[in-house]
Amino acid sequence: MPVTNPWLAGPAPTARLDRDRLEERILNLFSSQNMCVLATTGPDGPLATPVRYFHLDFTLMFTAVATSPKMRNIAADPRVSIGVFAPLVGQASSRGAQVFGQARVLHVGDPDFDHHWPAYRWQSDHVERSRALDEPPTGPLVVVPAERIVYTEHWLRREGYAPRQFWRA
Repeated sequence: MPVTNPWLAGPAPTARLDRDRLEERILNLFSSQNMCVLATTGPDGPLATPVRYFHLDFTLMFTAVATSPKMRNIAADPRVSIGVFAPLVGQASSRGAQVFGQARVLHVGDPDFDHHWPAYRWQSDHVERSRALDEPPTGPLVVVPAERIVYTEHWLRREGYAPRQFWRA
């Protein structure tokens, strides 16, 4: 029987990418996607919410209504996990990252708000919602600086590297 991807058979390699190559792959994934799944914990248990995100290096960011369940959960427990993934056709194209960090909610006037805000591309959201571009939103902006990332890319097996790689800040 013909096999499409024979390199997927057998044990996975265990070699690690050097930090620069791993960071390049992670940033490429972050730049090529715009949706993630944000996992928080609240009084009713875990909550996984799809959100549109942007990034500034290894910090993911998004906006949300201040009274939403995810924002309530972040206020009570800022520890979050974020899943970013490229839609896959099969195991060979599987690529994604699990990002772990502490969410911080920034408002206009917060010292870090002005640093992160220019990387948040709010204009596309405004156009979709027929809002005026001369009235930018004012937050809140949630930023999640990555503390650690588990990056998965099965294509790495072809180059002799483990499909799961680990990054720490």
